Amino acid sequence: MRTVLLGFALFGVFWGAWGAALPAVQERAQVGDAAFGGALLLIGAGALASMRVTGLLLDRLGPWVAPVVVGCFGVCAAVTGFASSAVALAVALFLLGALSGAFDVVINTAAVRYEAVRGRPLMGGAHAAFSAAVVAASALTGLARGFGAGTPAIFAAVGVVICLAALPARALAAGAAGRVSGRASGRGGEQGSRAAWARWWPLLVFGGMCALANLVENAQQSWSARQLEVTLHSPPQVSGLGPSVFALATVSARLASQFLAGRGISPRATLVTGALLAAAGTAITALASGPVICLAGVAIAGLGTGVCAPTIIGVAGSGVPAAQRGATVSTVMTIAYLGFAAGPALVGLIAARLGLREALTAMAGAATLLAIAATAMPTRPRPTPQDPAHSSEPTQTHDPAIHEPAQTHDPAWSHEAARTFERSEISETTQIHGRGEGCEGACACCPD
Repeated sequence: MRTVLLGFALFGVFWGAWGAALPAVQERAQVGDAAFGGALLLIGAGALASMRVTGLLLDRLGPWVAPVVVGCFGVCAAVTGFASSAVALAVALFLLGALSGAFDVVINTAAVRYEAVRGRPLMGGAHAAFSAAVVAASALTGLARGFGAGTPAIFAAVGVVICLAALPARALAAGAAGRVSGRASGRGGEQGSRAAWARWWPLLVFGGMCALANLVENAQQSWSARQLEVTLHSPPQVSGLGPSVFALATVSARLASQFLAGRGISPRATLVTGALLAAAGTAITALASGPVICLAGVAIAGLGTGVCAPTIIGVAGSGVPAAQRGATVSTVMTIAYLGFAAGPALVGLIAARLGLREALTAMAGAATLLAIAATAMPTRPRPTPQDPAHSSEPTQTHDPAIHEPAQTHDPAWSHEAARTFERSEISETTQIHGRGEGCEGACACCPD
């Protein structure tokens, strides 16, 4: 668990430093606004190109994918700070996007696998670690720039820290490699097509829901300050509070979701509540008559959107066999990234035509659609596929700090799917815990 949290925190450290140093990156590369904006699009292009591939590699190669990805990301992070021309910046940003997308898939797959194997919540706390690290690294980078540090020094320091975590990162993918069962791969004809569609359509739905969540989240991050400053005529010291308030609310929401998940609150209840809060907060932000009300709306939206994406990714990845988990998580995240990338641009297009209030109101509508879609989510992150009376896996010791309610049967899961899932989970637990690998001595299946 500590390795997973460290991975999310390091990811947040880079993006916090990146956001705070962005003006200095542009200045060092000596590019105008239009060229710099085009170069930034390459980050998204690189991420979209790498996410799905990374998931497939995790499923096939297992533990060695994570340290390679982490180490390469650290090197690329350090090199990016030295870009001093438009061409160098473009190449560096595409590689940075590809490796950051791969890093994102690695850490989210690791968090989902931890929840599936250990039966304990982690996604909320992991994403909270990322958000908190973004806030802290952003502030520290601002201080470093104030003392005269340039982008080479800042990103070299960040890159070294990330590279030092490359070797322990092998635990992020421990037990990830596996093979699809012969029964599943041997299906052909119409039955195989139906089976393939049955596997893919839930991922498309989860990905679309996560894209809606990212659409609203990034719209708030990118436009709340402008709503305060331009629409409500607030001074810069007030408008600058918008992104900060949103980030702090997001961290709080994710920590709360971690606590509530450990107390048996279902993902469906979490997601519906989060989406409704996001819709209400974004509507308040759009229609506010003053900065205080607007900031309150931003905070409410942060509380709502903060829990949506982690919950969706966790549910999507937990209900599949271990050998398909990397591909599943990467597929959902690839679709979801489209919403994240499109959010600021879509708000800008609507604002240019109708106004910023109307654009943010449209984002509130998107959050409402997410709340409606969330009502169809299973009440549990996954069914319990194994009967303790017949399972060969040792029984987990009771942790009084985390209440784990009994799982209810989900009729959407066939008996065959449940048996496949059981075999994969038992195999995965044996791979991780049977050798003491990736285990912190907190489970009954490993020696002290």
